[in-house]
Amino acid sequence: MALLITDECINCDVCEPECPNAAIYQGDDIYVILPEKCTECVGHYEEPQCIEVCPVDCIIVDPDHTENHDQLTAKYEKLMREGG
Repeated sequence: MALLITDECINCDVCEPECPNAAIYQGDDIYVILPEKCTECVGHYEEPQCIEVCPVDCIIVDPDHTENHDQLTAKYEKLMREGG
């Protein structure tokens, strides 16, 4: 599952540097997570780091991009082969 930042985002800037896959960027109004790069920190950490640091709990599982742990692991491995 990729994660999604909701419109409750306050643009506090704490999530972006925590993402080990560089999947988070500043969008027009709020931060955005690229589903093709989001592994929910599988391969890096036990828990998604963006969720851990978000002060307003605005990061949720993206219902349009559901993946199981094996799929997230495969995505992580592909990203590492491609250079992060």
